[in-house]
Amino acid sequence: MLEKGLAIRRRMLGAEHVRRAMATSTELDRDFQEFITRQAWGSIWTRPGLDYRTRSLITIAMLASLGHEHELALHVRATRNTGATVEDIREVLMQVAVYAGVPAANAAFRIAKAELEIHRPRPESLRPRREHR
Repeated sequence: MLEKGLAIRRRMLGAEHVRRAMATSTELDRDFQEFITRQAWGSIWTRPGLDYRTRSLITIAMLASLGHEHELALHVRATRNTGATVEDIREVLMQVAVYAGVPAANAAFRIAKAELEIHRPRPESLRPRREHR
């Protein structure tokens, strides 16, 4: 499971992220890094029941709902590799607003906007509107 987990973790989050996470692990968190690689990535993300896009969107919704902003940013960046679109992210965060609350969705939209601005060009329809004078 560890090798399967490493492969999918690299595919979703990028090889550089995984290399950094593993290289900076210490005696304190080395077992944790192996645990999440085996369990989350090796056991769950490799299951056949859901595609990567769906798993990605579910993960984004849960992280936004729980207020886990650092992890949320990571998974928004990962959408480059999961097939989830900007429109998908928008709809998931609208769902979060109803079921987890407006403050959770507001924070998640802020994070998603920042990550998407940095890591992928936004479609014209999602760019800030300019007021005419």
